[in-house]
Amino acid sequence: MGTRLYVGNLPFSAEESSVRSLFEQNNRKVEEVKLISDRETGRPRGFGFVEMGNSEDADKAIRDLNGYELDGRQLNVNVAKERSSGGGDRRPY
Repeated sequence: MGTRLYVGNLPFSAEESSVRSLFEQNNRKVEEVKLISDRETGRPRGFGFVEMGNSEDADKAIRDLNGYELDGRQLNVNVAKERSSGGGDRRPY
């Protein structure tokens, strides 16, 4: 199983294909890219997750892309943390 990375401060114009291409540079293997959108409006929230093929590629991506400027915004790239149970902005339906 690969390593999941958090990618923050993405430009709102970013698309999964362009993020994948960026992370695949230098022969890094990307398993999956998921950009997060607002549930109600469908607008991008400016962050996402990239599942790298292995921990070595994940380390290289963090080293190469954390602070990388994409469309005028500096990316924040680090290992994703597991979500804690409970809390957050969840409203009962």
